[in-house]
Amino acid sequence: MAVDSRERVHRAAVTLFAGKGFHGTGIRDLAQAAKLSSASLYHYMGTKEELLAEIMRESLERLLEAAALATSGLTAPAERLTTLVALHVLTHATQPDETRVVDNEVHALSPAARKIVVELRDAYEQLWASAIDDGVAEGVFHTEHPTVTRLALLEMCNGVARWYSPRGTLVLDELAAHYAQLVMRALAHTGTGENPDLAGCRAVVSQVWGIRTAGV
Repeated sequence: MAVDSRERVHRAAVTLFAGKGFHGTGIRDLAQAAKLSSASLYHYMGTKEELLAEIMRESLERLLEAAALATSGLTAPAERLTTLVALHVLTHATQPDETRVVDNEVHALSPAARKIVVELRDAYEQLWASAIDDGVAEGVFHTEHPTVTRLALLEMCNGVARWYSPRGTLVLDELAAHYAQLVMRALAHTGTGENPDLAGCRAVVSQVWGIRTAGV
């Protein structure tokens, strides 16, 4: 029962924080959504900030795990980056609430909690930075501002969590492949390795998040 109640609190918090924001979500909102009394809620969550920090840490740790699995054995910068892009799009499309919380609510954390979350986020973004820097060094990517380019590409991919719908014109695999192509064009890519292993990325998402992804 304790595990079940804790999971209900976690899921309710993800949904509410994504929809109403951390500061817009009250303890009563959480208790009602989790079907618990306000008094018993703290037994399963600690403080509201601790709950937010836990959600962010777990989400980023899963994203780092997924990125490591998906890019394992890949050496070419274009292969690594397109795989990261496809994985990011798949994750943001299938876990929109969780990713919106991570992307939008870091400012709500106290400095100590924020430091841990930002370190995890930076470790993930470093995977993108390394792929871009390696591509520039090898002459297959072309940009005068790698850092700004990386931030712009991440922001573009983050947007999938806000607008993606399975009822859209592109199925998820097509969307992920299209984003990978957009990234390669933004970096004026020359060479091979533009097509990520979409089936492999979906398998990683299914493994790490414990869900099935309908990509095709």
